[in-house]
Amino acid sequence: MALQKILLYEHVGLGLVISWPSGIVYSNQAGGYGCTQPTIEGVFVPLRNDCLLDGKLLSPETELLSYFTGPKHRGAGARNGLDQQDADHLDSVLRSHRLDRCLHVDRARLTDSDEAWVFVQVTADEDSDGGLFSGFAPYPRSGVLTWSNSD
Repeated sequence: MALQKILLYEHVGLGLVISWPSGIVYSNQAGGYGCTQPTIEGVFVPLRNDCLLDGKLLSPETELLSYFTGPKHRGAGARNGLDQQDADHLDSVLRSHRLDRCLHVDRARLTDSDEAWVFVQVTADEDSDGGLFSGFAPYPRSGVLTWSNSD
């Protein structure tokens, strides 16, 4: 039986796909101007996204878009994968949004990661703000952080 596929092209904000045998494959446009469409089977969880009454998005996505369209990457993606500096920045964004208790960049998969598609290790249930996800042990478990591609 073929796996079902969900495209996240129109999702706004940061999301996590936890690797899990769900029968559903998620894909998003990633890689800046490269516009790749990587996939992973799992379950999707939106993370730390809110909107003000005037429509302004409050999300880690804004910091990530700014970084990947900034001087280093200029919206071209990370053509050879991420490097340690990118991983450090991403981990600092996770820390500033209190996600470092359960997620960190998977440094063994930096070459597989790109703008808007970053492999992470899920290390625990997310237990702040009401617990956005739980019950996916044993940890660590692979996942992907994804957000709007800058193209």
